[in-house]
Amino acid sequence: MAIHRKAKDKRKHAPANSDLDVTLPSFSFPPSDKLAQIVIDAWAEGDTSPLLERDPQTGNPTSDAVDAATERVKAAGYDLKCAVVITEEEHDNDYTMQKPNEVVFVLPNRNRVKSFSDQARLLDTAKLLMACTPNGI
Repeated sequence: MAIHRKAKDKRKHAPANSDLDVTLPSFSFPPSDKLAQIVIDAWAEGDTSPLLERDPQTGNPTSDAVDAATERVKAAGYDLKCAVVITEEEHDNDYTMQKPNEVVFVLPNRNRVKSFSDQARLLDTAKLLMACTPNGI
């Protein structure tokens, strides 16, 4: 269970032009209200969230999904060149980054939330789930 990145293999005895599959460390970032709102909005959108649009051939996030994620993260106050949101299932199935400058966030599973009626509690719940999900957004 991880996020992977392709990197050129620069070891002495590596075949020419070969790649390595590098496992990236998981990170945790103090969840803000604005980042938690991205989670809440994605949960509300469900499977139709533009963040979760996937190419039917490859299963990878589409360019529209990447654009949507990048814009939402920018609106939350972070200036990233390329943000990607994946599901916990995609993370657990070893997602491989498509671009070297991607910052990959994992959307916590919606089915962990009992009630969506109390907005203040929902914001705190989203923040908690972000903190306990690897690379949680």
